Amino acid sequence: MDMPTRQRPTEGQLALAGRIARGESSLGEGIATVPASVYTDSARFEAEQARIFRSGPQVIAPSALLPRPNMAVPHDGFGIPLLLSRDKAGKAHVFFNVCRHRGTRLVEGGEALCAPRIVCPYHAWSYALDGRLAGLPRPDTFPGLDKGAHGLAELPSLETGGLIWFARDPAAGFADASSLAPEFDAFGLAGHHLYRRRVHDVPANWKLIMDAFQESYHVQRLHAPTIARFFADGVSAVDTVGIHQRSAVGRTDHMAGIDHGDWTALRSVITFAYQLFPGTIMIMSPDYVNIMVLMPQAVGRTLVEDFMLIPEPPSTAEEEDHWARSWALLDEGVFGGEDYRAAALGQEGLEAGALEELTLGTLESGIRYFHDQVERALAS
Repeated sequence: MDMPTRQRPTEGQLALAGRIARGESSLGEGIATVPASVYTDSARFEAEQARIFRSGPQVIAPSALLPRPNMAVPHDGFGIPLLLSRDKAGKAHVFFNVCRHRGTRLVEGGEALCAPRIVCPYHAWSYALDGRLAGLPRPDTFPGLDKGAHGLAELPSLETGGLIWFARDPAAGFADASSLAPEFDAFGLAGHHLYRRRVHDVPANWKLIMDAFQESYHVQRLHAPTIARFFADGVSAVDTVGIHQRSAVGRTDHMAGIDHGDWTALRSVITFAYQLFPGTIMIMSPDYVNIMVLMPQAVGRTLVEDFMLIPEPPSTAEEEDHWARSWALLDEGVFGGEDYRAAALGQEGLEAGALEELTLGTLESGIRYFHDQVERALAS
């Protein structure tokens, strides 16, 4: 697991904060559009799966999912049986959750387990958490078996900045992922504790969900019952880190008298967010982090795994109550009850054929940028 580093903002984070302090919100040059068909066309969805999700790297989980050595978590969200593990030396891996003997699934369910070995339930072949075949019953019945050639099949992966990335394509590179590490080291992400996680089954195209987190235009409207009062309308700034977007929104008491050199004070008045291509959203609230990993299942269905990370485990009943209320506000209210529901309702409207294109205002230019990245990936 990544070692926690000293928390200090990057130059890019400070630049966004400065733009908000000067009232320089990011605005597009004019009205833009997105074809409605990109959310409803099944052939388009299959192309996205083949050329984006089965090719390039993507986030699968925060490092906090595996806080200790000799841990493993099964993961089926991307349509293939995977097993995330942290070996006894602390290195993270992403394996196929498949025994090398007869192809049986090694671990069922979705909860973490902590053990020095994974044992196949069929014939009890056992594997160390680094994937090595550790042992098998009746080895005399496998004369000449090369145990070294029968370890778990591993996929390319990288742990950096408190996130675990993986790719299905052996040729995929992780340069963009590595470049993001300083961004998340600034928040001490690698040292955070996983408070809760939950998978939402959202009846919407994955891009509709991503769209909701590419703009702040909806905050005062959609989130009026929950968090709107905390944020100033339209006070936002956006830039890019490689192919990813980085944004910041000003809170209602934003910037007045804040020392930009005081990172904790700055975070109290600015909420940073990251939209990691292709399908991960990170919201860096003043005292906790939400990570949403999108796993497209069909053209109109997406699984979203929401992780809430906090600086350290709660140690008192008061702390537990505070984090439980924060979890309920975001996961059940803002995300589940508002953002994901809006995406589902939008999917219904688009599938009805009511629109040929979506219209974007100057506060929604991040959506057009995101769709441009999708188009480039499909064309590559």
